Amino acid sequence: MLTGQFVPSPEPPEMPHATDVRTYRLPTGVRPSAYDAALSVDLDGRRFSGTVRIELALSAPAEEIVLHAADLALDRAVLHASGRQVPVAEVRTAKASETLILRLAAAAPAGPATLDLSFSGAMTPGLRGLYLAGSGLAATQFEAADARRVFPCFDEPGFKATWRLAVEAPKGAVVLSNGTPVREEDRGATRRVSFSETPPLPTYLVALVVGRVDALPPVTVRSVPVRTWASPEKVPLTGFGQDVAVEVLPRLEDYFAVPYAFGKLDQVGLPEFEAGAMENAGLVTFREVALLLDPSTASLAQKKRVAEVVTHELAHQWFGNWVTMTWWDDLWLNEAFATWMAYKIVDQWNPGWRVWLDFDQGKAAAMQLDALRSTHPIRAEVKDVADAGEAFDLITYEKGGAVLRMIEGYLGAERFRDGIRRYMRRHAKANAVADDLWSALAEASQQPVVELANAWIGEPGFPLVRVARNGRALRLEQRRFFSDPASATGATLALWPVPMVIRYRTGGRDVEQRVLLREASTEVVLEGEPEVLCGNAGATGFYRVAYDAGLLAALRSHLGALGPAERIALVQDEWALVRAGEREIGAFLDLCEAFAGEEDHAVLDELVARLATIEHRLVEEKDRPALQAFVARLFRPQLAAVGWDAAAGEPDAVRLRRAAAVRALGLVARDREVAVEARARLDRWLAGDRAALEANLHDAAVAIVARAGDAARFEAFRSLFGKETDPAFRRRYLLALASFEDAGLAHRGIDLCFSGDVPLQDSASFVGALLGNRTARDPFWIRLRAEWAPLLEKVRGAPMLLRRVVEAMGALVERRHLEEAQTFLAEHPVDEARQAIAQTLERLRQDVELRERTQAPVGGWLAAKA
Repeated sequence: MLTGQFVPSPEPPEMPHATDVRTYRLPTGVRPSAYDAALSVDLDGRRFSGTVRIELALSAPAEEIVLHAADLALDRAVLHASGRQVPVAEVRTAKASETLILRLAAAAPAGPATLDLSFSGAMTPGLRGLYLAGSGLAATQFEAADARRVFPCFDEPGFKATWRLAVEAPKGAVVLSNGTPVREEDRGATRRVSFSETPPLPTYLVALVVGRVDALPPVTVRSVPVRTWASPEKVPLTGFGQDVAVEVLPRLEDYFAVPYAFGKLDQVGLPEFEAGAMENAGLVTFREVALLLDPSTASLAQKKRVAEVVTHELAHQWFGNWVTMTWWDDLWLNEAFATWMAYKIVDQWNPGWRVWLDFDQGKAAAMQLDALRSTHPIRAEVKDVADAGEAFDLITYEKGGAVLRMIEGYLGAERFRDGIRRYMRRHAKANAVADDLWSALAEASQQPVVELANAWIGEPGFPLVRVARNGRALRLEQRRFFSDPASATGATLALWPVPMVIRYRTGGRDVEQRVLLREASTEVVLEGEPEVLCGNAGATGFYRVAYDAGLLAALRSHLGALGPAERIALVQDEWALVRAGEREIGAFLDLCEAFAGEEDHAVLDELVARLATIEHRLVEEKDRPALQAFVARLFRPQLAAVGWDAAAGEPDAVRLRRAAAVRALGLVARDREVAVEARARLDRWLAGDRAALEANLHDAAVAIVARAGDAARFEAFRSLFGKETDPAFRRRYLLALASFEDAGLAHRGIDLCFSGDVPLQDSASFVGALLGNRTARDPFWIRLRAEWAPLLEKVRGAPMLLRRVVEAMGALVERRHLEEAQTFLAEHPVDEARQAIAQTLERLRQDVELRERTQAPVGGWLAAKA
């Protein structure tokens, strides 16, 4: 036994210990079964202290106990085993692995044991561990491995244990945790709240919120009380997020056939939060913009985003919390499933939103990343928690979700659901790996799920399927797709089992044929000669399609034969082929022109995004007016058809069509009339006339007005940012301050970035907005490199944001920028963002090469159309 105040030695012994490497994993011979912890939180002093009793099971005699702790002072350590105290001879910290080694004076026998620890520490300056999340408000964020900054613990997902927590905090502070409050004690200036014991949890799902928050009364759904919290002045914005949770929770219970396990559900909007949200069991924390909104002023995109995020986190209560991955290389198992499930449930609740089209936008972004050499498999090897941090990306979430959707489509929805239910029952309250899921799905479906899944989960990249027709014979060829033309060499070596759904029209009827393309090439006999053919029906497959000239010409002439998702996929695939050097930019612009009569807002959004990229990267200054005129010709009829004012009861489809037209004309074409109208309507809206600017137009109007704004407008937006309570509007005004194109005001935006006034959670977005501003780009790029060290220090406590700052460099445009970025990042390596650096530089190089080979052809095409 070692008692009293002591400081563990930070120096390693002469002989290195296994813990002296970053990749160290805790031994499995000592496992926790229960934590009984008490924590005292000092909000003003930004410190905490506590005790924890950990019930252990030793599979063999142990001479030392190793557990995680980072930046904690240990005051007391006592081990009890076999009814006696086992003295702790030495306590040592290992900085590399963030572990605490308790060396025992004598071996503890196999069997049950209890470890009592007393400790203290400081709140972190970043957004991990226990940190200040707002004025008078502290919160925890423990994923992937930051519980160790608050509790000495076994901080790996494979060590699930029950938690019983008691928290002492200043009187008047709200205290929330995973369990339900079961007892409160008045201690004078403080109050102690004890919570009920949780089901077995990994440490990354333990959570605490302490401080100034409030909520409307709870709503009970199937005996589960649901409550949504926010800073007191923002409580009126909690209703929509609350309604979403109440609607989707029973739908999730029905899908999994497992009741919600965590007693109650608290949702908390935090003013400072690194990610979008965190699925802590029974206490889900959110960035405010992902939870809070006013339904009367929010755009449909905001509502859908809140619904998707809330549902994503609630899906985790089963997939991740009830059944948990064993180690971080199966992070995708949590995130991909929650991503897919969120869209499935929201679509079931509100089919009119057509959220699968939003899902496809995420899939498209993942395909752009997955077409790089520097991509990674969905299931990537994770050696340590730093690697785990880099796995929170589009491949893990969006590609993983798209592959699950593709497998569901192949197996059928009912058999897929039956396999999921089998998996949930078999691994309840425990840990699992990917093969456990595949086994359950294979048993339920009697299909070769293992072959299909492991090919897509374990290999990086995806196929390009070439489709060529000769009469009724359809030839299919696959190879790995790369966005870099130089990488196509040798790409034929990679093969996938590609579950294709081919739809075509022949003899006046539509026919679907399913093909599992396993080989490099095959031939399919069609029922008749097609008038028009789609090689990825419903756009549910995670592959690109390259049509031969005849099939492509037929599609361009019969766009109405395709559904909206298929039209979007056609544009995306043809654009990807331009990037890969397999299509001419002029042919792509011809395709854009063929969409002149398009009315579907989702398809229009895709066209606006592609034309904005061309305007940002590929057009020479002398050709810019001609490009703007081309965009205006495409979209002026769109705005003329719907007008600026929304009619009473107008469908969302019309409102969103209007919004796409305003974005195209105001931000891409820079149409003067649209800019004048946007400014007038925004001013009327700010003066209180909410009918002046329909909710879906506000974001675009602010951006349009900021670009051409003067000093008075800059100060007005800065004032609005300071006093706005709605998080979406507040963020909108903040990013507008990085968008002013007047040289003096652009410099004021740059100064703001380094002033400390930009919230940490928004710092990466602000950097990206400045690098995307054609006036601010060069002066900010110079200053960013000059003041890199303090910026890096600021965001280091939020490594996810650090990677986003690196990724923001992808907004640079010219070859000199690329060369400067390569040199700078080589001289200033960021260990936490190795993958982000590689991907950003690879993508930027491809963008520069695309610019250099397409600028002249773009100019020639525009000249021919003038």
